[in-house]
Amino acid sequence: MLDIAVQREGEWPADLDWDALATRAAEAAFAGTPYAGWSSDPAVIEVAIRLTSDEEVHGLNHQYRGKDKPTNVLSFPMVQPDLLDTVTQNSDDGEVLLGDIVLAHGVCVAEAAERGISVADHATHLIVHGCLHLLGYDHQDDAEAEAMEEIERTTLRQLGLHDPYQIRED
Repeated sequence: MLDIAVQREGEWPADLDWDALATRAAEAAFAGTPYAGWSSDPAVIEVAIRLTSDEEVHGLNHQYRGKDKPTNVLSFPMVQPDLLDTVTQNSDDGEVLLGDIVLAHGVCVAEAAERGISVADHATHLIVHGCLHLLGYDHQDDAEAEAMEEIERTTLRQLGLHDPYQIRED
């Protein structure tokens, strides 16, 4: 079973049901991977999502990635990719902390405006993207990027949302 916990800080709009949005995004992301069965597994697979400020994400990005700037989303996996297949069988107490996802408010708002989409829709994409990182997906080379982007496209299409990688010609 997936357990998605959301912590909202700062300027993130209070009028949105962030718990429902994050759960929907995460469940959809998992469904498009070989880990789809985790949603009905008796083990509790925990994902923590923190909606916070650009300043906090800037600090985390600098500390953990050596990049001195904010970014839209950071993922902190707690399970090595080569151990993911055994996660549900090897949990001592039936709970597994898969990892943390952190979104930066200002960056998310600016990117959403640039793309002409809502903050909620862009945050949904970033949560899907972050979940895929927790599941061992990456975009370090072209082949990895294409595979990850295809899962994101399919997932967002199933959620009735935009193609985040659509090329726009103005």
